[in-house]
Amino acid sequence: MRWLALAGLVIVLDQASKLAIDHLFTYGQRVNVLPVFDLILVYNHGAAFSFLASEPGWQRWLFTLLGLVAAAVIVWLLRRQARTAEGGRARLSIALALILGGALGNVIDRIAYGHVIDFLLFYWHDWYYPAFNLADSAITCGAVLLVVDELLRDRAKN
Repeated sequence: MRWLALAGLVIVLDQASKLAIDHLFTYGQRVNVLPVFDLILVYNHGAAFSFLASEPGWQRWLFTLLGLVAAAVIVWLLRRQARTAEGGRARLSIALALILGGALGNVIDRIAYGHVIDFLLFYWHDWYYPAFNLADSAITCGAVLLVVDELLRDRAKN
């Protein structure tokens, strides 16, 4: 249950931040925070890096379905992890919970608005990284933690 609570916390923080930005900003409005970072309100109708964003709308339901399937698989993995002889690996469970919370945070946007609200924009001179949100950050941190967990687990076996 604690891992589902962590996923729930990610969802709450993600949705609260998106709602705040959506209410405080007009679409496309940018506010400089640091020389390499702005807050901006943009909508992503696609997936990561606006993949399929220019399609007529079917991608909304595809990415919603993928997010829900991923969430179901992650919940199954978390339950299975908790039943292992070692009582589950905390690092793996944290990684899965972060990915779960991030995936569901973006699924909520797709269902409620038809797009994902993005607002974090990093750049360097004329180079811009695509805008993203806290859900995307949680997914990325969870994925990195999955790799670290696997590398450390493999190293411990050897």
